[in-house]
Amino acid sequence: MILLIDSGNSRLKWAVFQDGKLENSHILNNQELTINKLIDTWGNLPTPKQLALACVSSTSLLNLVQTVATRLWPCTTIIQVKSKSHAFGVHNAYLQPDKLGVDRWLTLIAVHHYYQKAACIIDCGTAITIDFIDANGNHQGGMISPGLTLMKKSLATSTDLLVFNDSSYGIGPANFTEAAIYNGTLSAATGLIEHVLSKQNPSLAVIVTGGDACLIAEQLPFKVIIDLNLVLHGLAVVASKSA
Repeated sequence: MILLIDSGNSRLKWAVFQDGKLENSHILNNQELTINKLIDTWGNLPTPKQLALACVSSTSLLNLVQTVATRLWPCTTIIQVKSKSHAFGVHNAYLQPDKLGVDRWLTLIAVHHYYQKAACIIDCGTAITIDFIDANGNHQGGMISPGLTLMKKSLATSTDLLVFNDSSYGIGPANFTEAAIYNGTLSAATGLIEHVLSKQNPSLAVIVTGGDACLIAEQLPFKVIIDLNLVLHGLAVVASKSA
């Protein structure tokens, strides 16, 4: 059994990978992570043969995860995945390959391994990232924009009269501020995606992942594939081939 851990900017996501299958992914918000919380969460798991970890969050959270894993399973091999120039059939387009976020790197690996087609990968998390990969595994570069929550928080921290609100509202022009912000930020995200894809081959597969994937996908006027475990799938590829 391999334990897969995706430590993101807002959430920690983990799943078990065994017999070639990903089993029941789980999510914890970063704000609730403590040593005791993780020990309680993972304490009843069988000892993993290997632990594969991808981290774009703070060093303190990385150290927390590694501390708990070492305490629970002192003999388990821990692999911290890093972005590379070329691995697992994928060629990284970045001039400095290690500067590509490891979460983006893993989505490229997952798409090349599981979908095997030219694709646009949209990760709708704390940031919205858009990456392109061709059918031969060549990364074509990408874009980064603030995610929905980050846009709302930016308005709240940079203005005197706007406050952060994480509620959902109806779609369309609004007659009160909270709904106006909800619709404005959602339109900004979907507008970016529509604009970027309007300049691409319409046969390109569009694969959406991340915490806001379902919300954003509902507003897009074209067919998309929603794969909420794309980073974990990429981790599974790396871990299984490194075992």
